Amino acid sequence: MITDCLGLLLVVAVTAANVGDREAAVPLLQRVRASHRSLRLIWADGGYTGMLTDWTRKKLHLVLEIVKRSDEPRFVVLPRRWVVERSLSWPMRSRRLVRDYETLPATSESMISWSMTMLMCRRLVDRRTHTTTTSTSLPA
Repeated sequence: MITDCLGLLLVVAVTAANVGDREAAVPLLQRVRASHRSLRLIWADGGYTGMLTDWTRKKLHLVLEIVKRSDEPRFVVLPRRWVVERSLSWPMRSRRLVRDYETLPATSESMISWSMTMLMCRRLVDRRTHTTTTSTSLPA
C-alpha cells in the first residue's frame, strides 16, 4: 500500500505470502508512477534496501528514501515512519480487515480500497455542516 503524507491511499497491492516485499514493490511502484506522475519521493522501511532504490531512481525517476530503524536499545520515534504505521493501522478499524477472510488477493485489495475510501469520505465531510439548525421567526 502506498499513501500520501496525509495517509490517503494512492495504490494498493495484495500478494501471496510467498512473495517478498521487494519483489512485490516493483509492480506497485510502476502502478503508482503511472497514475501519479507528479510524485517524486517515496519513504520506505529497511525491508526495501538494496537494488530496489537504484532501480526506482533509474527506471521510474523516483527517489526511494529508506527510513532506517535506530540502534538505540530504547524506543525512538523514527522520522516519517509514523506515517507508514498510521496508514497501515487505519484500515484495521474496518471489521472485515481485522482478520484475513478473503481467499482472492483482488478481493482483499478491494476491501482495503473500500475501507480507505470510507476514511477519506469521513475526512472530506465536515460534520459541523450537517447539524440541523432550526430558526423561528417572530410575528411582526
